[in-house]
Amino acid sequence: MASKQQYTNLIKQKAIELGFMYCGISKADFLEEDAPRLENWLKKQMQGEMHYMENHFDKRLDPRLLVEGAKSVVSLLLNYYPPEKQNEESYQISKYAYGQDYHFVIKDKLKTLLQFIQEEIGEVGGRAFVDSAPVLDKAWARKSGLGWVGKNSNLITPQVGSFYFIAELIIDLELEYDSPIKDYCGTCTKCLDACPTGAITEPYVVDGSKCISYFTIELKDHIPAEVSGKFGNWMFGCDICQDVCPWNRFAKPHQEPAFQINPTLKNLKKEDWREITEDVFRELFRKSAIKRTGFNGLLRNIKFLEDEKD
Repeated sequence: MASKQQYTNLIKQKAIELGFMYCGISKADFLEEDAPRLENWLKKQMQGEMHYMENHFDKRLDPRLLVEGAKSVVSLLLNYYPPEKQNEESYQISKYAYGQDYHFVIKDKLKTLLQFIQEEIGEVGGRAFVDSAPVLDKAWARKSGLGWVGKNSNLITPQVGSFYFIAELIIDLELEYDSPIKDYCGTCTKCLDACPTGAITEPYVVDGSKCISYFTIELKDHIPAEVSGKFGNWMFGCDICQDVCPWNRFAKPHQEPAFQINPTLKNLKKEDWREITEDVFRELFRKSAIKRTGFNGLLRNIKFLEDEKD
């Protein structure tokens, strides 16, 4: 009978083979520390119109309500820092959306990992999660020693930074568990100082309803006039608080072909974006996370940026 340690090593080794940067494991338990934080955030309505954040409060805090008999949360990081970037003079898209929709890319890797676990270890039940279910990704990654949650509320990993996706396998197999690491933000306030809309209201607290990513992706209504002139060139998402983070000087280009920037997207100029047709949008973003904002949403964002300049 193999030991917990052998199973743990086997899983971590396979995760690296599949292209994940890091794999950490924590005990599937109630997230006691995060419960009051989430409750307070919702009470202050920092979720804006992201009403899905109000659902499944209990499930967000206890993975055993998502997977029967859950014993371990396997947290995984997948790098998306791009080797090539967009034309800087153009309207900007958050780096995570340069390539194919990460949900599908990561889900395939997670399915392969779960299948491997079942083949190598036996009858292991579990589910894969990629930010589309009530799972507090950053909390689990922090618990499993993959980094600390920084003042910009992103998970930050020493020697790597924060340009990566977080995903999980929640399984009913007991494993060896990792320990959290300390917070290395120190006295730095670069992310707070740089956020143009004041979305980082205090260290470690982000008001989602004030974030450029929220306005350009989640908000379906008109963008409020009070944030006019604050978006720079961001038309889909925003990377400002990550770009200024000193830890991201360690970011290394990813090796995932599916995340490579589309050559057309890379070279589009502002006038190309202004003249984009629905057919071009559909073709260009057929397999992209940018589909989420929709053609009309993208046009609204471009118009808002144009109006800012007037």
